[in-house]
Amino acid sequence: MFTVSTSPLIHPNIRNNVFMPRRIRLHTSPSIRLSIRSSSSSSRDTGFTCIDGKKEAKSIRDEIKIQVSRMAASKNIVPGLAVILVGDKEDSASYVRNKKKACESVGIKSVDVCLPEDSSEEDVLKYVLSFNKDPSIHGILVQLPLPSHLNEANILNKIIKEKDVDGFHPENMGLLVMRGREPYFVPCTPKGCIELLHRYNVEIKGKRAVVIGRSNIVGLPVAHLLLNEDATVTIIHSKTKNPEEITREADIIIAAAGQPNMVRGSWIKPGAVVIDVGINHIEDPNAPRGHRLVGDVCYEEACKVASAITPVPGGVGPMTIAMLLSNTLSSAKKFITSNDL
Repeated sequence: MFTVSTSPLIHPNIRNNVFMPRRIRLHTSPSIRLSIRSSSSSSRDTGFTCIDGKKEAKSIRDEIKIQVSRMAASKNIVPGLAVILVGDKEDSASYVRNKKKACESVGIKSVDVCLPEDSSEEDVLKYVLSFNKDPSIHGILVQLPLPSHLNEANILNKIIKEKDVDGFHPENMGLLVMRGREPYFVPCTPKGCIELLHRYNVEIKGKRAVVIGRSNIVGLPVAHLLLNEDATVTIIHSKTKNPEEITREADIIIAAAGQPNMVRGSWIKPGAVVIDVGINHIEDPNAPRGHRLVGDVCYEEACKVASAITPVPGGVGPMTIAMLLSNTLSSAKKFITSNDL
């Protein structure tokens, strides 16, 4: 059995803001009050800053909410996002609930399809292909990871690139890595990482950046986004020798390895800026549920060395969902433009 649910439209006041699809220029919020420049020396000349992804995501959602209301009033179009969840894995179900709640908060229509764990590839593709043809749906997201018996690549490839708001279609990924080309969409977590650097005025051009992890979801695309910002980028992975030594040279560190507390304070150059993408559960008998969330970076050590770092939770996670909403809005705008031609 499956369930389908939708979220209602919310009508806020109207204000005009413009979202750019690649070199993200959402960072016009009045909440920007500081400037962090990643250090190229061994001395630390700035105070420590906690990069508040929760606050910045809220600011972005407020901007999106205004634009969605304007679109509904002037064009009678409401951006629509379809999310397909296969199975009942608690982490995935929680992410879907958070996305649904975020859609409701800004007035984006959400359509959620929940399929049983043993669904066939044909079952999943039936909904993907249906949403591809549905003009009221502007973004399609298949929640990952899928059950092991399903061909993830084949399913993601069937989402048309014009509705691939997760940015995982091979054509969108391919365009991302080519100079002078623009993908329809940039993957949400990498886009959120760069947006946080922008919003906190972190200098990227000419800086040394180290990305820890080379996944298709985060590591590889965020490395290319940093290259697009004229950083000098090194990717560290499981076969890299002397990762601590390499990381210590970085002005900007983006940790996305999925290893709790992997990056210690000794790995970080004084004054570096750290974006921690990791979300890891570790046992903690003092926590209400017997476990707590930590990142890939040992926060307690890093905050004594870095000039700025994202916390876990409350850092990159909220920005990922905000970027998903941004991509969905952008897709709806392109739909309007193409129909006005």
